[in-house]
Amino acid sequence: MTLRQLEYVIAVSETGTITEAANRLYISQPSLTNSIHELEKEMNIHIFNRTNKGITLSKEGEDFLGYARQVLEQAAILEDRYKRNGGGKKQFCVSTQHYSFAVNAFVDLVKKYGQDEYDFRLRETQTYEIIDDVAQMKSELGILFLNDFNEKVLTKILKSHNLEFHQLFVAKPHVFISSTHPLASNEIITNKELESYPYLSFEQGDHNSFYFSEEIFSSSERKKNIRVRDRATLFNLLIGLNGYTVCSGVIDKKLNGKNIISVPLAGEDDMRIGYISHKKGHLGNLGSYYLESMQKYLK
Repeated sequence: MTLRQLEYVIAVSETGTITEAANRLYISQPSLTNSIHELEKEMNIHIFNRTNKGITLSKEGEDFLGYARQVLEQAAILEDRYKRNGGGKKQFCVSTQHYSFAVNAFVDLVKKYGQDEYDFRLRETQTYEIIDDVAQMKSELGILFLNDFNEKVLTKILKSHNLEFHQLFVAKPHVFISSTHPLASNEIITNKELESYPYLSFEQGDHNSFYFSEEIFSSSERKKNIRVRDRATLFNLLIGLNGYTVCSGVIDKKLNGKNIISVPLAGEDDMRIGYISHKKGHLGNLGSYYLESMQKYLK
C-alpha cells in the first residue's frame, strides 16, 4: 500500500468515476483501475461497488476511506514539520454552520499559513453534512451548536460516527434584524412580538429535521417561514422584508454589514457552540491555529 494509492481512492470517491479521477490525477484509466485493484487485493476488501450506473463506495470502503484520509493528513503533518521547503501545498478544511466568527478565523488562517501554494476550504453547509464531513475526515473540524432540545439526538449521532463535541462558549439567544426594523429599539425581544414578521432559517435539505436546525425553537409553529441556503440571501431578506432569524448574538459589522443588528431574545435555552472532531483524528497545526484564532472573535 502506498500514499499514492490512497490518493487514487480518494479521487475516485470524490469524482464518482474512473474517467474523471484519471483526468484529475493525470494518469491513464487502466493504470488507475489496476492500482485500485491491487490495493483491494492487498487489503482483502472491496472498496468500491461497480455497476453499470457507475462506482460507489462499499460499506467497508467508507471505513477505509476515513482511515486513508487520516494517513494522508498525518503524512502532510510530517512533511510540514521536516521538509526544508515547508511541506509543499498546505491543506485544511473546516465545515461549519453559518457563523461570522468561523469565517473571521478562516481569514486569519489564510493570512498566516497561505504561502505560495495552499488548498484551504471553508464549507458553510447543512448540519448533517458537517457531521458527515468530519466523520469521513473530509474536514478536520466541524462547527455547530447544542442545546437542551437537540443535544440528546445529536450526541447519539456523533457517538455513532465516532465523533466528539468540544464546547467553545455558551451564547444567549439573540435575534438578527435590520437596523430599521420596528423592533430595533427594543432592549429585548419576545417571541410574541415576532409573530407577525417573516422567520428566516437555513434549509437542511434531504436531512431536514428540527434537531438539525441552525436556529433554536425550530419546532415552534410560525405563520411566515422563509428558508434559504446562504448567508447573503438571508441578510438581504432581513433588510428587505423586516424578517428575523435567531442566532448566537456574535456579529461582525464588517462581514454582515452595518444594517444588521443583534437583540437579545427572551425565554429561550442557551446555545452551547463548539466544534466536533474525529476520535481517531489528530488536530494539526492548522486546526489548532484555527481554533485559537476563533476564540478572539468569541470574546
